[in-house]
Amino acid sequence: MGPVARDAHVADAMVTMTAMEFDVLHRFTTGHCAARRIRGAPQDARMALTGSKGLPVGTSAPPFALPGVDGATHRLEDFADARALVVIFTCNHCPYAVALEDRFIALQEETRVAGVRLVAISANDARNYPADSFEAMKARSEAKGFNFPYLYDESQAVARAYDAACTPDPFVFDASRKLVYNGRVDDSWRDASRVTRRDLRAAIDHALAGTALDFEAQPALGCSIKWK
Repeated sequence: MGPVARDAHVADAMVTMTAMEFDVLHRFTTGHCAARRIRGAPQDARMALTGSKGLPVGTSAPPFALPGVDGATHRLEDFADARALVVIFTCNHCPYAVALEDRFIALQEETRVAGVRLVAISANDARNYPADSFEAMKARSEAKGFNFPYLYDESQAVARAYDAACTPDPFVFDASRKLVYNGRVDDSWRDASRVTRRDLRAAIDHALAGTALDFEAQPALGCSIKWK
């Protein structure tokens, strides 16, 4: 079984986990394969899920200069006028990332007027995961109608600078480009109709207001970044 097929198989296995098991996973993720903590979870599921590491609040946004699917090179300073910047490490093939694409599009649409900019970055090893190649990224962006830049971190240096771990892995920076939040998008990655807490949107609101979070950040969960 190839790596892409294996990830799809793992996503199917995760469906068998109960809501309680997912709650336990969210509470106790430490940035490694957290599903191992869940007794009785399928073996594939226990080895599949990776959590964000939780970059310290107040960290300055690491610089980047990366090619985008639009043919331009995008740099951190290009977003200097944004009141909040959301950097999301994602990819084409991960089921967890794919499930949230429409939510990212909607989030950019609803926050653009407030001065919020989203930037998506894929750092996956395209040699072993051809579905995440730059050409495939271009096709995915066009097919989905991404309303934000989609950038390719071929060297993986930017992902390492952000200490990114999974796809998706969102980071929210305020107007001074200090980190406000690194964590999950919401409380129901698989089913948008069941979302009761929009953590990423709440973090953006705090970044815009210049206030500290009034909730505990929960880790983002997804496939591991495919390192070379």
